[in-house]
Amino acid sequence: MTRRNRLLLLIASCGLTLIPFLNSFGQDRAMNSAPAFSGGVFVTPVADAPFTAQVDQAMTQILADGSSFQRKTSAFIARDALGRIHNEAHQILPASSTQIPALLSIHVYDPATRLNTFLNPYTHIARQNVSANHPSTEPPANGWVHLKSPLSSIPNLQVQDLGTNMIEGLEVHGYRKTLTIPAKASGTDRPVVVFDEIWYNEDLHINLLTRQDDPRIGSLTMTVSNINVGDPDPELFAIPTDYKLVDMTPPEMEAREPGRVDQ
Repeated sequence: MTRRNRLLLLIASCGLTLIPFLNSFGQDRAMNSAPAFSGGVFVTPVADAPFTAQVDQAMTQILADGSSFQRKTSAFIARDALGRIHNEAHQILPASSTQIPALLSIHVYDPATRLNTFLNPYTHIARQNVSANHPSTEPPANGWVHLKSPLSSIPNLQVQDLGTNMIEGLEVHGYRKTLTIPAKASGTDRPVVVFDEIWYNEDLHINLLTRQDDPRIGSLTMTVSNINVGDPDPELFAIPTDYKLVDMTPPEMEAREPGRVDQ
C-alpha cells in the first residue's frame, strides 16, 4: 500500500464530515508538498439538543524522509433545537503559529428540507443543494463500535470498551479500535499498530474527543470544548443579505423535491 493510500485510509476512518478543514494559504514548502489531513467533528443534525462549541484539531504528519511536522486548526460549530447545523472550516496553521485561523467557509444544513448551504466569505456566494438522503444521526466514524461480530472475524483487530468518563462536564463513553498490520503488509520491515479512539456523548450525539494514530503517516486528535448547551443565535443559520444565492441542485433532484423551500 502506498503512503498516499495509507493517508487516504486514515482520513476515511475519521468518518464523513459535513465540512472538511482545508489547507492554509502560504504554508511553508514542505507543508504544501505533503499530503494534508482533513477531518473535523461530524455534527449530527438531531433536534432538541442545541449547543455551540469549539473544535480543535491537532495533526502530526510523518513525511517520506522520516521527518515530521505539526499543524493545528480551530473552528466553531453550532446546532439549534430544530436540528439545523452550522459548521465552519478554518485555515490550517503550523502548530507554532500564534495566528487565529482564518475562516474559509461555512456549511449550514437544515434536516427538515435536507437543504445544504455553503457560504464563501471571500466571494460572498451562497451555494445551495438538496441532499438525496438524510445524514446519519450518529457520527459515521462510530460505525465500527456496533459491528463487533463482523469485526471480530478480521485478523489482528480488537475493539475495546473504555467505559465512561467526563469531558467538559458531560459524560462520554469511550471505545478503542486497534489493528495490528503484519510486517509483510505494513510496507515496513516490522508490524505496525494503528488505532482509533472515540469518546461519544449521548446527549449531544457527537464525539467530544477523537484520536487516531498510524506511525507510518502520523496522528490526528480532535477535541470539542467551550460547550454551551442552549439555542444559538438564529443568524448562524441564515444567509447574510450581502451574499448571492446560487442553486446547485440538479434539475432531476428539484423535480423530486416539490416541498423544497429555498432560504
